[in-house]
Amino acid sequence: MKQTLSFITLGVTDLARSRAFYRALGWKESSASKEEIAFFKAGSVVFGLFQREALADDANVASAGSGFQGFTMAHNVPSEADVARTLDEAVAAGATLVRPGEKVFWGGFRGYFADPDGFLWEVCWNPFFPLDEQGHVHLPE
Repeated sequence: MKQTLSFITLGVTDLARSRAFYRALGWKESSASKEEIAFFKAGSVVFGLFQREALADDANVASAGSGFQGFTMAHNVPSEADVARTLDEAVAAGATLVRPGEKVFWGGFRGYFADPDGFLWEVCWNPFFPLDEQGHVHLPE
């Protein structure tokens, strides 16, 4: 399997609410979006929003379940100060602050927010993984 990630699609309970939330964060929705699905360009990955029940049906699994989803998404920023600013921006758009920005034992700075469906986003400044001009993280080989 080629080492690549093309799409991340969240199964959300209220598609209109989630669309509004991500738009309020300044995300631009693609013209490829349809009434039943929203697409946003997120660097080299496509970020999608789809009704939870429909996405579960598409994967042939039950849609029931709540609490910790078993994963987080991360948005890396260029500085410690950008962590607090981004967390404030997310809360103003309707997110719930889960963990305020703070220094981390490994040398970075991070905080967490939850989107309207409870999906966790880490906002992180990592001095060991610099960002390029497009904001993409560069991992060592």
